[in-house]
Amino acid sequence: MLDLSWVWSTDVWSGVTWGMRVNVATEEFDQKAEAAWSTARQEALANGFPVFYRDTATGLQTMEQPDGRCLESARIAGAPAGRNYKVLREMASKAA
Repeated sequence: MLDLSWVWSTDVWSGVTWGMRVNVATEEFDQKAEAAWSTARQEALANGFPVFYRDTATGLQTMEQPDGRCLESARIAGAPAGRNYKVLREMASKAA
């Protein structure tokens, strides 16, 4: 089982690998992560970019458009960026 309480890094110059114990299973971490996600999502939409994510309520891959439309999407493996998804259907819009 993967121990998520350790973060591993390798120094590019020396090749030395080191580990640092971190505690990410806290309510404070969850709150900060949720706030960062919300800010990034809002900024992307405000700047005209769609946001792709898995909707935890439905389990569906979602593409949220700046105009508020939400589309169920599917990733196309190996396709170039910007053309690596297809729209399956329009879903009910999210409240921003």
